[in-house]
Amino acid sequence: MPTAARAPARPQAPPRLDLDARLALVDAAMSVRLDQAAVAFEVNTAHLPGADPVPHIAETLPPALAPAAAPSPYQTPIADLLHRARQRIETDGWCRDNLFDESGAVCPIRAIRLEAHGDRYLADDACVLLLDRIQADFTWAETIPSWNAAQTSAAPVLLALDRAAHHAHTHNQ
Repeated sequence: MPTAARAPARPQAPPRLDLDARLALVDAAMSVRLDQAAVAFEVNTAHLPGADPVPHIAETLPPALAPAAAPSPYQTPIADLLHRARQRIETDGWCRDNLFDESGAVCPIRAIRLEAHGDRYLADDACVLLLDRIQADFTWAETIPSWNAAQTSAAPVLLALDRAAHHAHTHNQ
């Protein structure tokens, strides 16, 4: 009895893969290649001190940016300067017995000078006005440094700068 010969089976085409399946395959292949590259790097640089395949993130990040200061509510130069000096003390810290300390904190005079950006006359006028406002409330204060040294916190200093800035603004200075 003759047997019917079967036709040789055609090789079936692989199933069509959708995008997600193809991406998963490529991801797996790339992971294998990256693992092999990491092993090769370790082998090739084992004798080098300090060779690190992954840079430390803290070393590669740019320095953090300081938040932008709020715009000054004053348009007059001395009032604006006193307002900026107040913001500097809030930002950098308040220093009691020196112009500044090792942590960067500043006294009122230093804050005014720094914010005056080299304009000595403007800084001097602001210091005179600040002393006048201080002496209006503290008659015993002979100088800004002596009054500053008598304070126990930054709060009275910030308040004096606020009052001086407001006075300069209302008197168009």
